[in-house]
Formats: sequence, structure tokens, C-alpha cells
Amino acid sequence: MNPSGQYSMNSVINKDYIARAEIFADRVYQSTKAYLPTISRACLISTFLEDGLRMWFQWNEQREYMDLSWHCGYFLGSLFVMINLIGQLGGCILVLLQKRVPLAVGALFFIVLLQTIAYKILLDFQFLMRNLALVGALLLVLADSQQEARSVFAGVPSIGDNKPKNYMQLAGRSLLAFMYITLLRFEVTFLQVIQDLFGTALMVLVTIGYKTKLSALILVLVLSFLNIYYNCWWVIPAEKAMRDFLKYDFFQTLSVIGGLLMIVLRGPGSVSMDQHKKNW
Repeated sequence: MNPSGQYSMNSVINKDYIARAEIFADRVYQSTKAYLPTISRACLISTFLEDGLRMWFQWNEQREYMDLSWHCGYFLGSLFVMINLIGQLGGCILVLLQKRVPLAVGALFFIVLLQTIAYKILLDFQFLMRNLALVGALLLVLADSQQEARSVFAGVPSIGDNKPKNYMQLAGRSLLAFMYITLLRFEVTFLQVIQDLFGTALMVLVTIGYKTKLSALILVLVLSFLNIYYNCWWVIPAEKAMRDFLKYDFFQTLSVIGGLLMIVLRGPGSVSMDQHKKNW
């Protein structure tokens, strides 16, 4: 067989595997679509829920930390903790109930920004990337709550690629990629290189919106495994500081998994290669 014939056969085989995988992913979606919206939202708000409860149970510790970091005093330290407590728990409840979702997402956006400044996250690459991924997940929730919107320009008819909802989905998909960046481990071992390359390829596919639902579903499985493997906070004794760090990472990753489940549920939107393929 000549080389071109071999290449053609391999291409057909690869397409067949991808088609079968897409059929399997669609079956998974069909069997879970009744529960997927609730599961995705619950996962997505999990980090805010956990952090809000942390503010309640560690009120004094959080207030004292802010006072030591910023020398802001008792009142401002307490105000910071209260804003985080009410903003996060209130936002989570509204998102789960699907009530006033834009207001809830706005409150959670504000909390992310506030913590980025208060905890000096701008100076920590890993925490900054994870916060950006959280912003992406929140954008997907906001996009999911939007009806067919008007054009972004007054008086201009709205067409497929000119809807704020579609751009929110694009931005959300793109920002989710930052979570996987924090999981890359530049170790020269066979399994680690494969993990890095495979995960990066999936994130690129999700970002550009190609084979999006299949790629997002595989990433959900990969991230779920890595999250349990690397962030198993429940095996660390309660008095160890590492427990809180792992717990924080665990729930942040779970929120990004919720964002990916939202993509599996709603698709990539109009600003994606999948949509352009349909138009061709």
C-alpha cells in the first residue's frame, strides 16, 4: 500500500473512533440531562459555598488575618468577613434557585475581585489563574441565564455572532483554560508529558469550540480524577494547615468542572468552530 493510501485509511479509522466517542458522549448527556443543570450549578458554586462557610466558622481567624495583612483594624476586618459571608452564601442560594441570577453572579464577581486584592492574589500566578478560571465559570452561568439578547449596538439587528450571550460563552470557555494551566507539571516523565499534552489539547479544543461537548466531557473526567488524586484534603488531619490549602484547591477545581458541565449541557454557542461547521 502506498503512503497516501495508508494515511487515508488511518484518517478514516480516527474519524470512526471520534464518531463513536461522540455518540457515547451524547448517550451520557441524554441519560443525565434531567440532572445536569442542577449538578453543574452545584459544582460551580461549590468553592463560593465552601468559602462562605469558612468565613462563618473561622470568623476570628479571617478577621485577624486581614488586620495583620492590611493593618485595617477590627471594624474593617470584620466588614471584610461579613461581605464575603453574605455575598457568597447569598449568591450561591440565588444561583441554585435560579432567581436573580445576574445579581447573584455580579455579587460573586465582586467577591472574586475583592479577594484577589485582599489576599494579594495578583502576586501569585497559580491563584490568579484559578481566579480567572472562576470568572470564566461564572460567565457561563450568566450566559445560561440570558434569553436571546438584543444587539450590542442600539438599532442594529441582532445576528448569530452578535449576541452578548455568545461572547460570554466564548470568554467563559477561554478563561476556563487557565485552570488546567495550574495543573501542568513540567516533569520529564512519560506519564506526566502525556497528561500535559492530552489535557492541553482538550483545553484548546474547548476554547476554540471544536468537538466541544466531547472535549468538555473528557476534561470533566480528567479533572475529576486529578482533583481527587492531588487535592484529597479529607485524609489530612484537621490541625494541619495543608488541609485548608488542599480543600481550597479541591473546591476551586470542582467549580471549573461545573463550568465544563455547563458547556456539555448548553454547547459552545455561536462563536465556535462547531457552529461554523453547521453553517458550512
